[in-house]
Parts: sequence; C-alpha cells; structure tokens
Amino acid sequence: MRAGLLLLLLSPPLLSPDGTAQLLPGFARSPELDEQVRWTRLDCGVRVFVDGPGRLAADRRLLVVYATPNGNTIEQTLGCAKAPGRDWRFDIQHVAAQVRRWREIDKGRDVVLAVVQPDTLSWPAFRGHNPGAGKVIAGLVESLAADVGADRVVLSGHSGGGSFLWGYLNTHDAIPPLVERIVLLDANYSYSDADRHGDKLLAWLAGDGTRRLVVLAYDDREIVLEGKKVIGPDGGTFRASQRMLQRLARDVALPEATLGPFVHTRSADGRIDFRVHRNPENKILHTALVGEMNGLLHALALGTEHESAWGKLGGPRAYSACVQSEPWTEPGRAESRPATRSAPAGARLALPPRAPAAETGAALRDRLAALAPEEREAAVVREVARGNIPDSLRNLVPIALECSGPSGGRHAGTCWVTRDHLAFGRDGDSFRYPLTPKAALAVADAAGCTLPTAKLCDLVHAAAGTKLEPRPLTKDREALATFYRHHEIVELQLTILGVRQLAYLVERQLSGMVERQLYGRLADLRAAAERGRLERQRTGEVAHLVAGAKKDLVWTARLAERPHKVAIYGWHHPDGRPIQPLYAGHSDRYVDYSHGLRLVATRMIADGVETSVAAVLADPELCALLSDEGPLDLRALRSATQWER
Repeated sequence: MRAGLLLLLLSPPLLSPDGTAQLLPGFARSPELDEQVRWTRLDCGVRVFVDGPGRLAADRRLLVVYATPNGNTIEQTLGCAKAPGRDWRFDIQHVAAQVRRWREIDKGRDVVLAVVQPDTLSWPAFRGHNPGAGKVIAGLVESLAADVGADRVVLSGHSGGGSFLWGYLNTHDAIPPLVERIVLLDANYSYSDADRHGDKLLAWLAGDGTRRLVVLAYDDREIVLEGKKVIGPDGGTFRASQRMLQRLARDVALPEATLGPFVHTRSADGRIDFRVHRNPENKILHTALVGEMNGLLHALALGTEHESAWGKLGGPRAYSACVQSEPWTEPGRAESRPATRSAPAGARLALPPRAPAAETGAALRDRLAALAPEEREAAVVREVARGNIPDSLRNLVPIALECSGPSGGRHAGTCWVTRDHLAFGRDGDSFRYPLTPKAALAVADAAGCTLPTAKLCDLVHAAAGTKLEPRPLTKDREALATFYRHHEIVELQLTILGVRQLAYLVERQLSGMVERQLYGRLADLRAAAERGRLERQRTGEVAHLVAGAKKDLVWTARLAERPHKVAIYGWHHPDGRPIQPLYAGHSDRYVDYSHGLRLVATRMIADGVETSVAAVLADPELCALLSDEGPLDLRALRSATQWER
C-alpha cells in the first residue's frame, strides 16, 4: 500500500536538542501554524491529508481518520474562516479546528488527523466503481497508522464518508484491535445486517473496555426541500439508526432517554452511544450536526476524563478560536484551487479528425440501403469511430447545472453536450441516423461520452438558442428512407431559421439604405453571417445549441428492472412541453426515425471540482444536478439492461 502513495512533500526529520524527532517521515512544517503536514495521493486517485502537532511530545499517539462527505473536498472538510466569494462548504465542518481544540484539551497523547477523499468526491461511488475498494481502504488505514506511529485509531466520517467505514468493516472478518473508536456523524445510511455490521461491532466492543461506538443522527423522515420530501420510505439516517439499534439491542440493553433535543440511547457502560435529534421543526440538520453542534469534538471527548471540559453537543461552536483564516492548499495540484467554468479535456469529442475522402451523409445513405439493419448500424458505428462526423459537433456546449441536496446546501456544476443530435458525414451533407442503445453506447464510449438523463434533456432544451417545432411522421417509421426523410425535414427547418436570421441581420444592418446600396452589400452580409455561424460552431456557443429535432435515448432508473429495453424521452415543443414522456417499454432492438443521440461528456464540473458524470449521478447529495430520479449507478444500469450482451 505504501508503494501506492505518491509523496508530494519530502523533508528529512528534524531533531530537537534531546534527539527526539519533531517531524514525521515525509512531513513538512506548516509556515502559518505550529503543525506538520503531508499530502499524498494513491494510484487509484484517493487524496490524503495528514496533519500533526508541530511538536510530538507524548509517548502515545492517536490517529483520527476522517472520511469526507459527498461532494466535499479535503480543503472544504478541513474548513477555514468565511470570506467574500468563498464557497460555503469551508464553514460547515471545521474538522481541522475541532481537532486543534481537542489537542488543547487532551494532553495525554499526540493527536494526528488524516482526512481522506476519493477523486469522485463520493465514497459510495468510489466503492461502486472499484471492485477492490475495500482492500484499498483497509490498506490505507493500516499504512497511515504505521506512518505516523499511532497505537490507536479513530475511524470517523460524515454523510457518504460512512461508506468508507462500512468498506473497512466489510474487508475484515473482525475489526482490528488497532481501532479504538468508530464515529458515524449522520453517516450510517448503509448499515446492513446482511453484511454482519452489527455482529462485527458487538464483537469488537466486547474485546476491549476502551472501545466506543458513537452515532449522531437526526429525524429526517419528513424533511422537505423545494416542496418535495427528501427521504424515501426506507431511506435516511433515522431509519438506519433504528436498524442499528434493533440489532445491537438483541445482545445489549439499550435504554432510551431524552437529553435536550436528542433522543439518547446508550449501553450501561456508555460504550454504545446514539444521539438522534428529534428535529420537531423538520429542518435539514445533516451538516449542522458536525460543525454547528460540535459533532466531532463531542465524539472524541465522549467517555474520556475531558468529556465535559470542552463545551457541549448542540452548540455554540466550541472551536471558533482554532479556525484558520485561509484554506489549506495542496502544493502543485490544480484541484485545490477553485475551478473556473473552462471546459475539461472531455469537452471535445474524443474522435479522430474526419478524413478528407470520408463518405458524405447522402453517399453513406445510398450504401446503407443495400444492408440489413444490424449491418447498417455496424457501418454507422465504424464511420463515427473513424471520425466521420460534422466538424460542428466536435466542440461541446456547456450546460449550467444547479440544485439543492438533501443536506440543504446548494450545488452548482457544468456539463458538456453535443450541440445537436449526432450525425455522420460533413457539415452541409450529413445524416442523423437513429441508433439502438447498444450502438449508441458503442458510439458514446468511442467519443468519451455517455447518454443524458431526462432532466438533462429538459435543461438542454431550456438552454438552446435554436428550438425547432417537432415534425412527426406516421408511415414506415422504421424504414431507412424515413430516417433520411426526417433528417431532411430537420435540415430544412434549420435552413428556414437561418434565412430568417439572415433577413433580420440584413434589416438591422442596412436599415435606411437606398435599394441600390442594399443589393451592393448583400453578398458581404451573407459572408459575414456565415463567418459568424462558423465561429459559433467552433466555440460551442450556447446560442448555437439545437433542440427539438429528435427524442433522446436516456438513462433512467426504470432500466434497472427492464432488461432488453430502451428508454426514450423528450422531443420538446418550443414552449418546453415534451411530446414523449419518459418511456422504457420498447425492445432495445427497436429504433425509429424519431430517436436521436445527444452525447454528454463523461467529465464535468461539480461544485468547482472536475469529476465524472457517473460519480455525480451516484452521489446522493449531487445527483440532483443531473437527475430527477435520485442516485443512478450507470455501471449497474449498463449491466442490468444487457445492451452490451
């Protein structure tokens, strides 16, 4: 595991006059704080920040491992002071400040903090996309403890960070004795009796009287965001806490009491401690439990001799004097800085240049006429993979995204889509050929893209500068001739709109000129309009985004239960009404003239950090940027649909 860590800061250990090492191996002193730090990165993309006290004086050393919540970076999780224009996430957890405050109180051992973050900004997504994630997590904890010389470890996490802890438990038949405390800060969503989580926790607690399980949660069953209930009938941290308590109570007496706003459930020896906020006002307390209510400090102090020496659970903040003024910044990593709205590398189709002698749309249509449907699709996929597409489709168009997550925070992002439905051929002579989902996925994979969701289709239509009126056809819907006829109808619509725009431009530019001057300048105006059109195509301007030409092949949760089906949606009228509601009833071998493929770059920006569409869709906090159906696991959907059989 250590071989997989890329050390970004390497400094030789400094010795005090008595010979005691004051710097841990690979650590560097913080110039602003009396602390020593190390940034590392695993080969799989997991980032790690480790922060220790500047002077290591104690014989005993405690490592606090904190797994980042969904959608948050290490820097945001560590926290810093508010500032104009600074992201709100820097002021919600303050893990660094809470640990600094605990160091001031607990002088009996050195406290080292390690914050771990996956490149997907979601531990559930990281585990879902990496079959060996459990071994990575277990190896990371073991390696970190050895690196800092810790004799005991606290495993903690907030929100999706709980998935890190469950991944650790799932990897071990028995929780290692190195672990002294397990802390779930509104992070127990994935507790599972089937995975023997309760059995393992009880056996671990029984092995040593110093071990503790601390759970903070709140009643989230009725919380509402933007008029809709956030939690489904089986989800949420309240129900997960009840599942945990039901299992633990079979072996341990767990009496319940009221403690201020919390329902307090604990074992007689206090080593199992659950506090669930009653939340009578149905507020979203997801992040408030950690920062505003001193959640991490409470969990570290509970059951120690300093339990009542630091402040109280519920607030006010007991660590305010320990909050740093500026955020931590990982040296040399662009991800540590606020991202701009510039496109990631995936904002251009990953296809080779079009060969000069490549077939035009009309020529390929004539060749396809002699082939069976499956052979036609294979030919189209080959042409696209070779780069035989119009140049105007290569640069993708940014779509602004915004949503509120279950935690109550606002999220923003940008994804990139093709300006029109996919066609092969060249500009001026192309063919929007409808594809089955199997062929569509092959094309998307070749181009470094994926399919949209229904919500994204709505957003694309809303952002489009060119909105066509749908032109349905009723006869021979699955015939090649109908495919091409509909393509010609769309091209005619675009031509008519272009002529109208040109006429408007002429009227604006030449208003007041005499007739002979008008005719003398018309050719120049046409040339200028064409140059402007080509420039908009080149830069991917949103005004050149075309919508209303076709229905879209889309991802939807409905496909998980409907193998061998295709999902279609959209074909909006200019006023935004879709002709086609979300539908997953057709066979995945069915395709007609109305189906289109809008490609979406697999890379996107979410909350200022470059990530993947798959990671965002799998993230319970961020998925609403792209989905109205809750989290979607694209890898599981691809498997369930059996499109790639």
